[in-house]
Amino acid sequence: MTKHKNLLLNNQLCFALYAATNSIIRYYRIYLNEIGITYTQYLVLLVLWENGASSVKKIANTLKLDSPTITPIVQKLEKMDLVNRKRSSQDERVVTVTLTKTGIDIEGQVADIQNKVACKTHLNNKDFNELKNTLNKLAETMAEKEHKLDSLLKSK
Repeated sequence: MTKHKNLLLNNQLCFALYAATNSIIRYYRIYLNEIGITYTQYLVLLVLWENGASSVKKIANTLKLDSPTITPIVQKLEKMDLVNRKRSSQDERVVTVTLTKTGIDIEGQVADIQNKVACKTHLNNKDFNELKNTLNKLAETMAEKEHKLDSLLKSK
């Protein structure tokens, strides 16, 4: 038995976020499987629907991931005819990703899926948006702290 109350599992913010995230992603998987995409593919498509053509690096930055993580996801989306990839003629390291007609056409289906998952939370619109905004602020704060810590460690 722990002597430290802060080490109880139910007192862990990280575990609460982890458990909630897993529950939500499980619901997404049920519905996304019906149209043949994974949750990470869904996230990449969200970026493209929101921003239009984007470099792999921009997609990775938006999703707070690294480019090598995004590349195989984009390759699979390309094989599914949902996106196209094109190397820049000025800089071959830059790969731009665009939606295909099929990728554009499934946006409505995916919007319906997002609504279904949001309904499963049983949160009203106000609570849903407050929670989302609080979590986005938390992510921003943690990223700032991580960046400052990285900078501090690199300067030593």
